[in-house]
Amino acid sequence: MTTTPLFPGFRTQAVTVAPGIVIHAIAAGSGEPLLLLHGHPQTHAIWHRVAPRLAQHFTVVACDLRGYGDSSKPPGDPNHGNYSKRTMAADVLAVMRAFGFDSFSVLAHDRGARVAHRLAADHPQAVRRMALLDIAPTLAMYTQTGEAFARAYWHWFFLIQPAPLPERLLEADPAAYIADVMGRRSGGLGIFDPRALAEYRRCLALPGAAHGLCEDYRAAAGIDLEHDRADRDRGLRLPMPLLALWGELGVVHRCFDPLKEWKAVADDVRGEALPCGHYIAEEAPDALLERVLPFFSTQVFST
Repeated sequence: MTTTPLFPGFRTQAVTVAPGIVIHAIAAGSGEPLLLLHGHPQTHAIWHRVAPRLAQHFTVVACDLRGYGDSSKPPGDPNHGNYSKRTMAADVLAVMRAFGFDSFSVLAHDRGARVAHRLAADHPQAVRRMALLDIAPTLAMYTQTGEAFARAYWHWFFLIQPAPLPERLLEADPAAYIADVMGRRSGGLGIFDPRALAEYRRCLALPGAAHGLCEDYRAAAGIDLEHDRADRDRGLRLPMPLLALWGELGVVHRCFDPLKEWKAVADDVRGEALPCGHYIAEEAPDALLERVLPFFSTQVFST
């Protein structure tokens, strides 16, 4: 029995972005560049329902963040800087430069959207436009954490515990973690293509994956907040057009006001809730494409 690939026509490339750090990427299409970044506990496979259509209009590059998928999973350091969003943003910037793009647009979900936020803050000249899916800014979410959010996003507070406790528990049964985290959300596991689920399970079982995932969250609760507070204190605002989309059945919609929070840090913001839960690209691909295709297609590109 043969399995149809999730990304027919896409080519695979391993990009060395720093000594010992290789980022796994796929690419297809032509036209203006568009970078796709995934969330937790997933890989670039989240984009399989939208990437082929996006590649009809853009040069699409999707990659696995450091610590995830088939990308490198370096050990953490004491301040978790190896997994800061600043470091991860530098990774994806290097990926796009390896493909020949110094500036590009970004479509990013969940953890990848946090990387995109930092990329836009640190390298505004590189980000033409960005669409961020189902998050509010990290600093806003931590400072406004209440009981409802803490109960729903329990993994935020579990994964940041000192090593090796969460790593040991994740490594004991990675498939169960996928089922518990993803299956308990509004759509259940039935919304996912079995081939994509198999990829998520495979990748979380890889050596170092549990540690990389935990370090991502430890950084978010520490060094990333330091960087975000520094931006706030110096009045940094994101200048590029920003589209915020979130699921009306999700926790972010229930616990926060995403549009208000993005307008607090960016100058040109629009957005809305979509009729789905957290996993927008897999739950509501048509609704997502209806919003992002015109958003990315109306931009003015530099030559």
